[in-house]
Amino acid sequence: MSNAIGNYLLHQSFFSPTVLDHQSRSNTSTSVWGNTFLQPLANSLTRRAPTSTEFRGRRLTLQKNKLQMGKVHTILRSTKAVLAADPSSTMEKFRLDEKVELQIDVGLPTSGSASVVNIQVTSNSDCLLLHWGAIKKQQDKWSLPQCRPVGTMVYKNKALRSPFVKSGANAALSIEIDDPAIEALEFLIYDEAQNKWYKYNGGNFHVNLPKTELTTPKISVPEDLVQIQAYLRWERKGKQMYTPEQEKEEYEAARMELLEEVARGASTEDLRAKLTSKSGASESKDNFVSESKSNIPDTEKDGQRKKIQTKGTKTNFSTDRVQRRKRDIMSLLTKFKPEAINENISHAPEVLSPIKQFSMDKEAHIDGHIMNKKIYKLGDKELLVLVAKSSGKTKIYLATDLPDPVILHWALSKNAGEWTAPPSTMMPPDSVSIDKAAETNFTTTSVNNPPYKIQSLEIAVEDENFVGMPFVLLSGGNWIKNGSTDFYVEFKTSPAKVQKDAGDGKGTSKFLLEKIADLESEAQKSFMHRFNIAADLMDEATSAGEVGLAGILVWMRFMATRQLIWNKNYNVKPREISKAQDRLTDLLQNVYKSFPQYREVIRMIMSTVGRGGEGDVGQRIRDEILVIQRNNDCKGGLMEEWHQKLHNNTSPDDVVICQALMDYIKSDFDISVYWKTLNDNGITKERLLSYDRAIHSEPDFRPDQKDGLLRDLGHYMRTLKAVHSGADLESAIANCLGYKDEGQGFMVGVQINPVQGLPGGFPELLRFVVNHIEDRNVEALLEGLLEARQELRPLLSQSSDRLKDILFLDIALDSAVRTAVERGYQELNNASPEKIMYFISLVAENLTLSVGDNEDLLYCLKGWNLARSMFKSSDEHWALFAKSVLDRTRLSLANKAEAYHQLLQPSAEYLGTLLAVDQGAVDIFTEEIIRAGSAASLSSLLNRLDPILRKTANLGSWQVISPVEAVGYVVVVDQLLSVQNKSYSRPTILVAKSVKGEEEIPDGAVAVLTPDMPDVLSHVSVRARNSKVCFATCFDPNILADIEAHEGKLLCLKPTSANVVYSEMKNNELVTSADSNEASSAPSLSLERKQFSGRYAIASEEFTDELVGAKSRNIAHLKGKVPSWVNIPTSVALPFGTFEAVLSDKSNQVVGEKLLVLKRKLYEGDFSLLGEIRNTVLDLAAPPQLIKELKEKMQSSGMPWPGDEGAERWEQAWMAIKKVWASKWNERAYFSTRKVKLDHDCLCMAVLVQEIVNADYAFVIHTTNPSSGDSSEIYAEVVKGLGETLVGAYPGRALSFICKKNDLKSPQILGYPSKPIGLFIRRSIIFRSDSNGEDLEGYAGAGLYDSVPMDEEDKVVLDYSSDALIVDGDFRHSILSNIGVAANAIEGLYGSPQDIEGVVKDGKIYVVQTRPQM
Repeated sequence: MSNAIGNYLLHQSFFSPTVLDHQSRSNTSTSVWGNTFLQPLANSLTRRAPTSTEFRGRRLTLQKNKLQMGKVHTILRSTKAVLAADPSSTMEKFRLDEKVELQIDVGLPTSGSASVVNIQVTSNSDCLLLHWGAIKKQQDKWSLPQCRPVGTMVYKNKALRSPFVKSGANAALSIEIDDPAIEALEFLIYDEAQNKWYKYNGGNFHVNLPKTELTTPKISVPEDLVQIQAYLRWERKGKQMYTPEQEKEEYEAARMELLEEVARGASTEDLRAKLTSKSGASESKDNFVSESKSNIPDTEKDGQRKKIQTKGTKTNFSTDRVQRRKRDIMSLLTKFKPEAINENISHAPEVLSPIKQFSMDKEAHIDGHIMNKKIYKLGDKELLVLVAKSSGKTKIYLATDLPDPVILHWALSKNAGEWTAPPSTMMPPDSVSIDKAAETNFTTTSVNNPPYKIQSLEIAVEDENFVGMPFVLLSGGNWIKNGSTDFYVEFKTSPAKVQKDAGDGKGTSKFLLEKIADLESEAQKSFMHRFNIAADLMDEATSAGEVGLAGILVWMRFMATRQLIWNKNYNVKPREISKAQDRLTDLLQNVYKSFPQYREVIRMIMSTVGRGGEGDVGQRIRDEILVIQRNNDCKGGLMEEWHQKLHNNTSPDDVVICQALMDYIKSDFDISVYWKTLNDNGITKERLLSYDRAIHSEPDFRPDQKDGLLRDLGHYMRTLKAVHSGADLESAIANCLGYKDEGQGFMVGVQINPVQGLPGGFPELLRFVVNHIEDRNVEALLEGLLEARQELRPLLSQSSDRLKDILFLDIALDSAVRTAVERGYQELNNASPEKIMYFISLVAENLTLSVGDNEDLLYCLKGWNLARSMFKSSDEHWALFAKSVLDRTRLSLANKAEAYHQLLQPSAEYLGTLLAVDQGAVDIFTEEIIRAGSAASLSSLLNRLDPILRKTANLGSWQVISPVEAVGYVVVVDQLLSVQNKSYSRPTILVAKSVKGEEEIPDGAVAVLTPDMPDVLSHVSVRARNSKVCFATCFDPNILADIEAHEGKLLCLKPTSANVVYSEMKNNELVTSADSNEASSAPSLSLERKQFSGRYAIASEEFTDELVGAKSRNIAHLKGKVPSWVNIPTSVALPFGTFEAVLSDKSNQVVGEKLLVLKRKLYEGDFSLLGEIRNTVLDLAAPPQLIKELKEKMQSSGMPWPGDEGAERWEQAWMAIKKVWASKWNERAYFSTRKVKLDHDCLCMAVLVQEIVNADYAFVIHTTNPSSGDSSEIYAEVVKGLGETLVGAYPGRALSFICKKNDLKSPQILGYPSKPIGLFIRRSIIFRSDSNGEDLEGYAGAGLYDSVPMDEEDKVVLDYSSDALIVDGDFRHSILSNIGVAANAIEGLYGSPQDIEGVVKDGKIYVVQTRPQM
């Protein structure tokens, strides 16, 4: 029986079509094991709960479970229905409600190693979650699989919640199940935004997974082979500790793996030969890095990666490759978008401590100059030391909130730090002289509001020879010192760095940064202090959100780049530093687990902080250096000085010192090599001398010490990196795979256990990476690094007490990719475009694995893969398409850089000022963060490919948008927007780094040159051509830099349709001033004020030039005159004068009076009131007659009336109408009318009302090519979604093409789209501006005023790699040809060049407006 017939009979027998919408389609290619799907049962079958239906093949059951959604308790199975499915089908669909459809597809990947459940929901919601669990053999409770989609969270330890990935109207999710013990999945769908659950007949959806079927029913394998296979599985998973139950499951899973191999044709002898060779191989261990005791087991890789033959010696060239596992790119998707930066993050006002309150009160009453102030932390108490110069005396004020009585044990110093007994005349009453010191009791003061007790003391010093005061405190029988040293206060103003004003801290967690600044003096004592303070602040930083964590990142990076003091007069044990690091990284790990939206910034923080470790690892830093000295007979000189430094305070500098010593020894004791390693890593002789325990000596070892020192220093390097270099690859691998170092004598031993749950074959993959880490040809290394990151990725979203070790390994692999790419640039010097694109795709993949919101980057990655495929297939458009992907990738990188700048730079500037960090380091803070990541490598590769693509596609270095010759003085600006309202007194060529598309061309500008990519038909492009201003995009940064270098000089521009020739001129060659003024003077235009006709709404048949603008009249004129396949939307309008009539209505008297006052002030020159005028217009109330007439006209024209959906929908429509009217006062339009001296009061606004076509694509056409002026060519641009992304300020380029009017069926592609965003909307109404100030001869008024849809558009990140317009040549040819034919017909109808806008929906052409082409 055929699959189709069997499926038909099955449905006829058991299913009623009235239960749920249900469809299935046959799959023409069948797999070995078949597929399973959901199929709905009729109500009658559902009522017969005990009955089950068996069908040959796999089964899928839907089960009805009682589940209280508010309280998820243990979930029990209760079968209500059993649904059969034909194994050849590929999907099942369900209608969950009127607008929500569910589609499920279940099957095996080609490797046969796991089941994959693909779930897709068609819904408008962006907040869908899958609430799910797995059912294991003979278990009723849900189990929680370890293999989970990205973003999955554990819900109350009872269920998993995975976010769907939204793409257009669909939300999709794939779940891969690789545990053979799992028989089924159960799930519900939760719409978080609506707090709504979708169930199957009130219970759970239940999906039976495919069971492995063997071709021979009675197959077995010997038990000894099962034991070996089980051992290898255990070894592959990191030799985890199993419970008896887990051990049994693993044993049976091993049996199933062998049975599958037998089913595929392997004999018992084949299995035995394979397994015994593996078992033997697994006994041997190889060092994964030279001079390291860490071992990576030489185990067999899993079936999805071929075995890698490691060589005995490392070579610079290797043909070994990692076979990349095929993955769905979209499985990498993360959409944890950065939070909007609140420019005024508010905090509760700081509650001053008693000591700070005392200090503030004391300072207010001091008559003199405050020379020094310091507040010391004494546990949870404080000590204030305040020094002031008053009445010729130096006065020292001390205060503390210690509870026990306090005695000051003090002296005075003529030389800093010395103890000299103070003269009796300077001692406060009741003081006692003691050898070289004095003791004075603090006195207690009580304060009532707020209530607290302070002990304070005042000392006056009259002798100018004393320069300071050393002291300690005695309280409660304990001596209190400043750490391990005495307190000391100087009697002079500290030579503080000159600080600029810190500003207002906008865009930062200001309160947190100020607290960090207050604690910096404590943090300077040692790394232990700094890391503990950072740990103490983590809760507050997390509560502040992303900006709070950004503050911690900025602080830690200032530390890591040595902008802050690492150690100041404080002796701390290495194990104490290690313990503090461990505490901080544990907290960072917890934030990473609990707040997925902050993972990107947490990764950056962790990359600046070493891993740390509890106890033994840190202690070995102190102990192991002594063993090295003893074993190698080097107890004096540099080694002893370094030993003292390590005992006092170890730091990341010690990693560099250790490396410098090893490099020096390997070079046969060349001292210049020692200094080169130090200097290359920022350590100078002065820095060595600046340590509390200074290093004065250079190394001076004997030849007989060489081997022993290299061996021992190599081991010691791992100990140092384990604490200080969490992101070091060698250290990170060792911490994940585990290692053991035996103790020697007094030196403690260290054992790091392997991280559990690492992927099978992962140690071999890491060995491959390490063996090839220094390869000169880096392609194979990059593949290995990325495969390792991909294998780690699932573990990064799972809860683990060793998550930070996995994170540090991932960060180290990420860093290794960047280093390898930079080393591999030489490899690309003469490489083919395909190889460069491959490198770009690898680096783009690496970046997507590191950033928080990677959707746009993923679509770029898919685009690069498509471009490579087009290149291999010799597609003539490959270079054009690759150029569009390159442009989009650049946009994505620019957006990421801007996001970093907005998040990090304000905190860097505010905290940098508070801490007096070098201004240069502050200025480039964000730039250096970006340079340190893969984005910089990706940008460099794009720059390498760009000229190749432009040459191949014959694009040249310019795109000329408005080819007008110009002579002017060069002015360079960042944004055209920033100067659009400026008026230049002499002819000016603007070089604007940013042009978005909606700006005005400023007065006096004769040319605008930009590296940005506004569409040829964007508003600013149209206005440039209308104003006869040269406008061009320059793709070559060298050319643009040369023009910028001419800033202030006179240039002549001579553009063609594809190039701009420029040359420098002398000032006297410029045309006369009179001619220039005459040429640049703006025309004076007049408008006729339109009168209200007495009708609030009119149909399209009533459109006249007295009632509506050209936009409305033109669209009405097209009806019935264009080919029948060109669709014209139905229209009505609110005619001229309606706004004024509404404003004069009694209900709007207050609004009218307010507008009169505001307009009067505006005309007097207060342009800041434009925004307030627009907001005032939005307060207008709709007269009942307007509502009545508009409703009648819309309904009689066949348009939907918004009010039929409720009063709220009408209010949305009314607000949209008012926004159109208010746009009369938007800045761009207002200043544009002033330039041409239009009487703004005479400007009247009709409103064209049309039903929105929910477009697949939108287009704009100029029937005469605007770049060349060729009237035989039609030029058009097409975007996906609504047309606002084309004419508005949306970055990226549209698809562009031309058609010869004598050959409309042969469109020629000029460029593929690079716009990352498309706009889509539900069925709705749009209200279009239609003023009498548009389409005036000699004035580009089109696009100045707003068209407003009733509903907000959805922004969708676009995937062009699956878009029919890109990948389907026949479809593209049909659509573009039809656009050209429609344009030609409309031009013929009007007899003049036309500017046409329209959309494509389901392959049909709609024209929504046309106007004369300006």
